[in-house]
Amino acid sequence: MSQREQFLGQIDRLASSGVLHSSESLCKLLRYLAKQAIDHPGEPLKEYQIATEVFGRPSDFDPQVDSAIRVQAGRLRTKLSEYYTLEGAHDSVIVDLPKGNYHLAFRHRAAAVKSDLGNGADPAPSEGMAMPWPGGWKVVAIIFAVLFVASLVVTIYIAADRKAATVASANEYGMAPEAFRVFWKPFLQNPDEPWVIFSNAAFVGRPELGLRYYDRSRDSKDLIFDHYTGVGEVLAVHELDHVFNQLHEQLRVKRGSLLSLDDAKTNNLIFVGSPSENLTLTEIPGTEDFVFRRLTSGDRKGDLAIANVHPVGSEAREFLASPANSPLTEDYAVVALKKGLTEGQWVMILAGTTTFGTQGAVEYVCGQGSVEEILSRLSASSSRPISPFEALVRVKVTRGVPVETQLLALRKKSSN
Repeated sequence: MSQREQFLGQIDRLASSGVLHSSESLCKLLRYLAKQAIDHPGEPLKEYQIATEVFGRPSDFDPQVDSAIRVQAGRLRTKLSEYYTLEGAHDSVIVDLPKGNYHLAFRHRAAAVKSDLGNGADPAPSEGMAMPWPGGWKVVAIIFAVLFVASLVVTIYIAADRKAATVASANEYGMAPEAFRVFWKPFLQNPDEPWVIFSNAAFVGRPELGLRYYDRSRDSKDLIFDHYTGVGEVLAVHELDHVFNQLHEQLRVKRGSLLSLDDAKTNNLIFVGSPSENLTLTEIPGTEDFVFRRLTSGDRKGDLAIANVHPVGSEAREFLASPANSPLTEDYAVVALKKGLTEGQWVMILAGTTTFGTQGAVEYVCGQGSVEEILSRLSASSSRPISPFEALVRVKVTRGVPVETQLLALRKKSSN
């Protein structure tokens, strides 16, 4: 078999493995990179080329703005490492995607070095050679037997130690609690990674001189400055990434102002930030029971609140963060799971009235205890899938840090 056939055979083996067979996009990328590496060795390979030829991105694709290819390459690199740690631990051909480029590398696994101990026949003693002691060859045989047993014990110990290390490494990589798998299952069934859409509100002004929210009634669109987001959103993306790594999945991160409706129709989406700043949320079906609104009257006129559209019992009708003229010690947030714009797609909304409420909402869905609480309220389990819902969460804040979250209300929605 030629080297080319060996390499392509290994690519087929990888594509049909348990690690990769369910990810059509990664298999497609793997086969493309393999063909380029085999047919055009040393030829430069750019993100733009991969984006347009593999993933059908439009000709105006800009890798400086869209990190999709880097994300996919990172996912593939992780999957290859996972495969060779477990399922492909003894494969003769190793495929690797070195960091920093898109050139797939092939190499043969080094053959184990074996010692030749002869055919086991005792060599005839040289003529005139005197044995150092009576029965000397029997003693030598015993010594060799002892050494052989000792080496066998050491070999078994090393093999067991390596196996334990491999299992420990695999467990460390996939230590996601069962509650996380149940809660995030809608976002794990699609072969493509979910998108995290973080808010970056429209401002006018300059950072060094001062910024204020864009007012469409008096400001020109040419003056919009949308390069800022809150600290809560930044930390929230980190928390989500940590959880999805445990689930053997990666996320694609994009700021709200760059998300198109076409993107929203073809991907699972996790929105981080309220509709007042994550403006794309105003263009897709949003929450129905806990809705963000600005107050039009009263002492807090103009402030953003969460309206309880269908209060139950003694529940309040509106929930607001601490007033702007006092230290922020309390905020409220919405956690909602909804059906997406396309059949089979899902949307998660994690949004507070301030950046700290948003961070608290994300920490709520990234904590094992809180996730188990909401699953219990929804009667969801590994055998009973989670259904759409809307929840209201209170977030206590100390010195700009969410320190406690509390589930105040939950509305289970129809799955139809």
